[in-house]
Amino acid sequence: QVQLVETGGGLVQAGGSLSLSCAASGRTFVGYAWGWFRQAPGKEREFVALINWRGTTTDYSDSVKGRFTISKDSAKKTVNLQMNNLKPDDTAIYYCAVHKLSTGSADPSDYLYWGQGTQVTVSS
Repeated sequence: QVQLVETGGGLVQAGGSLSLSCAASGRTFVGYAWGWFRQAPGKEREFVALINWRGTTTDYSDSVKGRFTISKDSAKKTVNLQMNNLKPDDTAIYYCAVHKLSTGSADPSDYLYWGQGTQVTVSS
């Protein structure tokens, strides 16, 4: 059974930082891109960041560009999201997901597996 588990969420003040991590179990995902999405109350799930399977290409939404960094840790077999200079608008449940291809995309319907999510709350 494939499982993606996100960790690292929590409560932080505006301007602070959090680091999210996503680990997969049940199978290895060689050749697949990874993505992070978020969903705030009353809003649709939105793309945050992606990384291709080699870890050589990344992409970010305009709202997080320059503040968030996605990376892969091959030794730990995790995909991470470093979030700096957090804003109250970043408050949401954050999900990691595995894409159907090696390159990734911002469309959530292109992702095959999803984690349960981790809550990030940024206070003003």
